[in-house]
This record gives sequence, structure tokens and C-alpha cells, in this order.
Amino acid sequence: MLQRFLAYFFFAIIIAAFYQCARRGSPTGGPKDIEAPILVKAEPENMSINFSENKIRLYFNEYIKLKDVQEQLIISPPLKYIPDLSPQGGASKYVEITIKDTLKENTTYTLNFGESIVDNNEGNPNRFLTYVFSTGTYIDSLEVKGVVKDAFNKDADTFISVMLYEIDSAYTDSTIFKRPPNYITNTLDSTIIFNLKNLKKGKYALFALKDEAKNHVFDQNTDKIGFIKDTITIPTDSIFLLTLFKEVPNFSMAVPSLMSKNKITFGYFGDGENSIIKPISVIPDSVQTMFQKEPKKDSINFWFTPYEMDSLLFTVTNEKYKTLDTFKIKNRKIAQDTLVLSANHRGNINFNDSFLLVGNTPLISMDSSKIKMMDKDSLPVKFSATLDTLENALAIDFIKNPEESYLIDVLPGAITDFFNSTNDSLTVGLKTRSYADFGNLRLSIEGNNLEFPLIVQLTNENGEVQREIYALESQVFEFNHLKPAKYLARVLFDTNANKKWDTGNYLLQIEPEKVSYYPVPIEVRANWELEQTFTVLD
Repeated sequence: MLQRFLAYFFFAIIIAAFYQCARRGSPTGGPKDIEAPILVKAEPENMSINFSENKIRLYFNEYIKLKDVQEQLIISPPLKYIPDLSPQGGASKYVEITIKDTLKENTTYTLNFGESIVDNNEGNPNRFLTYVFSTGTYIDSLEVKGVVKDAFNKDADTFISVMLYEIDSAYTDSTIFKRPPNYITNTLDSTIIFNLKNLKKGKYALFALKDEAKNHVFDQNTDKIGFIKDTITIPTDSIFLLTLFKEVPNFSMAVPSLMSKNKITFGYFGDGENSIIKPISVIPDSVQTMFQKEPKKDSINFWFTPYEMDSLLFTVTNEKYKTLDTFKIKNRKIAQDTLVLSANHRGNINFNDSFLLVGNTPLISMDSSKIKMMDKDSLPVKFSATLDTLENALAIDFIKNPEESYLIDVLPGAITDFFNSTNDSLTVGLKTRSYADFGNLRLSIEGNNLEFPLIVQLTNENGEVQREIYALESQVFEFNHLKPAKYLARVLFDTNANKKWDTGNYLLQIEPEKVSYYPVPIEVRANWELEQTFTVLD
């Protein structure tokens, strides 16, 4: 019995050992690969001089692939033709670059791959890999460093191009509109710091562009720009700050369109404030006409009482930009716009909200006796009604009490438009919430060199303005009845006192007006009273 027991015992041990060995030997995949691919060889060698090849190969210690290489690869100085890169869409242990340009003599070139070279399995990037060569006898080694920021938004855009133009006999202020720079780098998507390397001694103009077309030249209609007014002399130890802003484009008129039987719309780009539109066709005296700016849009409407005509001719002039255009608008069968009113609020309305009835045709007059307002107890509510010509709306102002309901009845004939049409009957229901559903914020603005006037704004986290207060002198800024949310606070310095923020202009060497942000979002909670001090730094 003992021998049989020992035999069973040893047999069980052997089975258990075999099971444990089997468990230890089962594949688990091993630790996750977190290592970036390593450059092990380059042909020709990195930092080569007297470079005359048209192909470059970079070899790595593992299989790699290219990711967003067209976005990430920055070549300085820029090449006219984008090089061919392989592999595209596959894995390889090397990257091959085929240069299609004729390279400049005695020039140092830098290829910065950003984070476009990643390993094939986990996508770990070889960050900021650069390949440098010179067509001359030495490698240029000077640098320019700095930071970019946005003039208006809290965070700067990603992929900002930072550019140096050599100031020589061919350089003018308009060069940035016409040709790529002598040197270029990119902030990519992870930093606002830039470092232009492998530069030669000289005098330069320094720019930053949000280069939407990726053509290395400034397009005023689409690109943001930042510039340093003074000439940059290299070598330098200075750290430069480039502030990006979107210019107001030069005025230009789009082709106008007959939008309805009684309306022609003139869309425009840029500053249309000084533009003058005149019909040069003969229009019968019986036809009434008027021009009206479209609220919140870059367009002007020409309204007219319909009549039989084949076409209309207009001239458009702009004194500021010395422009003159002539447009012909052909008639076509199309319906006429008729008066329709739409309420900007239905249902809930906040204590600080304005109530508007917006018209789609020009509003000319109103009769407040044909407007009635009652609360939830069917008692009449006092209100004032005025025409807001900028918004083309009837503004109805009244005291909003908490936890109240209101019914607004607009009777036929209360509003008359340009065509002598009147409104149909309209009823709008509104209601308010409790004061306890909202929070209050008091902001004190401080700073060593605080200048007035200024505008204090609260925005949501997407940068959309929720409230603003304009101030001519120091005060406590009270924002009451705020919806519970996180807000960004900013101060706009209204240097020219026109009650709005003004951007800059490169050719006129005008910097945008200063904007300062509170460093962190401010959380407003329901039934809270919050006080904050906003210290504006110089």
C-alpha cells in the first residue's frame, strides 16, 4: 500500500509540475512596446557637406511606417516640389526621400520629420528626427528661438509655420505674399515653442503663419500672421514672441445675386463700411428702393418693389481701397419675400436676455397698442417696444420676475415693413426660473498699468461670448444670473475706444489690441456668490 501511495504521490507531483510548466510557457504577448524606432544609419550620412545626391535613405532598428508625413515634414529652406517619400501605406526598415528640386549652392538644408516616423506595431514616434546636409563646405549652425501665441484666443493654433526671410536687395514688405522664406520650422501639434536651426549669419525678417494652404506664403484671406517689427540680426541670444492674428481682408465684392423677386444681395469680403452701391440702370419713379445691412453677415441687401425689368446694373465703390466694380443682375422667375416674424426666444428666457421679434424684410414702423403681454395670473405686464434697426427686429423689454410665465400676443398690424405689409397674429410663451438656479460672479480687475476703456467678457469653453461689460474706468464687474457652467474670463483693451476688439495689419505694421485671459476656467454653480480678482500682467 505504501509503495502504491508513493507512486500515486510522485505521479501527482509530476502532473502538477508539468501543468505549471505548461502555464509558464503559454504566450502572453510580453510587455507592450513603448520604444521609438532608432535611426541606425543614413545614406548619405547625416550632417554631410558637399551634398550632391537626389536620394536619401534613413535606416531604422525596426519596421516603421509614415504617419501624417505631409503635415509633419518641414524642409528648410522650402523646396519648390514636394519630395517623394516611401514607403507609403506599408512597413519598411528604411525611409527613402527622393529630391526633385535643383538644390541651391552653399546652402544648409534641414529635413524635420516631426512625429511622422512611427514603429509599425504600436505607433511609437521618433520625435523630431532631423536630417541635415549642406551643398557647401560647412554646415550652418546658428539658431533663433521663441514662442508663438494667439492674439485673441487663449490657446494658439497647432502647426504654426515660423519663417525667416533674408533681408537683401530683393526683399520688400510684400515678399511674404510672393515667395517662400529662406528658413522655416513648425511648432507641430505639441508645443508653442519654436527653434530655427542651422542658420547662417545675417539680417532677417521673422514671421509666423497659420499656413492654411501649406504653400509657405501669406494669404490674407485665410492665414493668420504674426511678425516682429524690428530686423533680426543673427547671431542673437534674444527669445522672440510672435503673436498671431487674422487680418481684416482688403475689401472685395462677391458677385451679387437676385435672392427673391424684391431683393438683391451683395456679399462682400473685408471692411465694407466705406462701400457705396449705386444702381446705374434707370429705375421708374414708382419703384421704391432701399439698402439694408444684413445683421451679423457680410452682405448688403438692395430691396425694391417688384417691376418688369430684364436686368439691373450697379456700381460698387470703396473709397478706402480705391475700388470700382460694375455688376449686372439678370431678372428671373422667383418668389417674393413676404413679412415673417421669428422670436429669438421661446420657452425659457434668462433674466439678462433680450427678447426680439426678428423680421425677414425691412421693418419700418410698429404700433405698440397691438401688442399685449400677460403673466401666469393673466394680469397685464408693463413693457416697452422699440424698433432695433441694426438687428431689423422689434425689441420688447420687460422686468423678468423669477418663476414666472409670460404670454406675448402680437396682433395683426402691429408691425409694418418696407413693402407696407403687416404681420399675421403671433403668440409667444416665455418662462423664467428661480434665482437659485443661477450663480453670481463679481470680478475685480487689477494690474500695474491697467488702461481704460476695456471690455470684460465671459465666454464658454469654446470661446463663444456669453456676457460682456464695457468700462471707461475702474469698477467691480458684476455678472449676475449666470447659468451653472465653467467660464473663461478675458479682458479686451480697447485702445482706440471704438467699443470692440481690433485686429492688426502687417503692411501697416499695426499690432492687434491686447487681450488678457484669466489663467483658469471659473466654475459658477447654482445659488452661489463668487468673487475673483483678475490680475492683468504687463
